[in-house]
Amino acid sequence: MFRTAIAGSLPKPGWLAETNKLWPKWSHEGDALKQAKLDATLMWIKAQEDAGLTTIGDGEQSRQHFVHGFLEQVDGIDFEHKVEMGIRADRYKAMVPQVVAPLKLRGRVHEAEARFLRAHTTRKVKFTLPGPMTIVDTVADRHYGDRAELAYAFAELLNQEALALQADGVDIVQFDEPAFNVYMDEVATWGIGALERAALGLTCTTAVHICYGYGIQANLDWKKTLGDQWRQYERVFPVLAKSSIDQVSLECIHSHVPPDLMALLKGKDVMVGVIDVASDEVETPEAVAEAIANALRFVPRERLIACTNCGMAPMDRAIAMAKLEALTRGAELAQRKTT
Repeated sequence: MFRTAIAGSLPKPGWLAETNKLWPKWSHEGDALKQAKLDATLMWIKAQEDAGLTTIGDGEQSRQHFVHGFLEQVDGIDFEHKVEMGIRADRYKAMVPQVVAPLKLRGRVHEAEARFLRAHTTRKVKFTLPGPMTIVDTVADRHYGDRAELAYAFAELLNQEALALQADGVDIVQFDEPAFNVYMDEVATWGIGALERAALGLTCTTAVHICYGYGIQANLDWKKTLGDQWRQYERVFPVLAKSSIDQVSLECIHSHVPPDLMALLKGKDVMVGVIDVASDEVETPEAVAEAIANALRFVPRERLIACTNCGMAPMDRAIAMAKLEALTRGAELAQRKTT
């Protein structure tokens, strides 16, 4: 069967945090919160296995937000005095921490959840980290004064954690870089360099996720301004094709991305988004199979991984579970139809 995976996040259950929010508040504190995080992780491991996914993630259950979850273990970050800042070229506003001093890891960031994930499934496991360019776009810099310099500083810390995740038994380390679809000029000048610095020395599979954002209103409104063809990938895929990164995750189903752009990723595994995270309508297996068949015109069969368009953190839990089922049923149907 085609390999299957999620892009990264899954909804947090109500007993862990606020539901249907991208930046939810935790429902517990201290040891109770630590246990609740692991309980939620175990729930989603089981749900992914039951759905039949071939690659399992932790669903980012231990992180309030995919970027801030990493930053909480970084010295030089001031979380006490957050400021409002425009995210993704001012697409939406968020309260973000400030970089106020040289960056340094306090120690391990995701050791507990990575080892927990590895211990509770025999399938391949993927662990996600924010990419350096996207981190830069999600903090207020009050120290470095240069986006590229700040990105490389974060890349060094990400690399430390990525190497440790590999030692924990993680099969795939993925860096999430939605900012690559916003700052296309900077991708070539320093974004790809910072990404490769973050992946330096890894011998496990490396991946990068580049999407058009979660299914929140600000992203939906932005997509309406992009026209009939979304061609941002056309500028970043050739750069990624020359990189050392093994896999690239992209948005496909219900998007206006010309599918032929996937051919620009020759030599890479392609995680094709066949599940729409911006809609509560659950895809039929036939729709998923059709999206896979369409991608096969440009991606070799052995290189294709059926995936979600993006994370599902703000989504209703029951809908997310149904979409996991649709993902694997659609991949099974595509397997039968294309062999």
